[in-house]
Amino acid sequence: MATSNKRLMKASEVPTFVDAIIKAGCDICAIGHHGYVLGDADLSPAEREVVWSKIKKIEETYGDRDFLKLEIVAYLRSIGRYLEINSSATHWSENTRTHH
Repeated sequence: MATSNKRLMKASEVPTFVDAIIKAGCDICAIGHHGYVLGDADLSPAEREVVWSKIKKIEETYGDRDFLKLEIVAYLRSIGRYLEINSSATHWSENTRTHH
């Protein structure tokens, strides 16, 4: 197995990572308790290109985060950015506990 020189994101960086993603124009939210999504289906192709170039830079800055998935989900849920599986809500902002 090849070793990677890629940076690993620290758990302490989860809040700043999420904030950077939001500031880049990406509507990040947790789905249930085990996953999260980056992205907006309603962006135009030009808007999507701008946002994804920002996301790519953020991902390069913070590094690999796959192993922190549950920590990211927990943080997103703590700030109200989540959708429950099988919920009738269509956007995380419909949650009554939204803090962000």
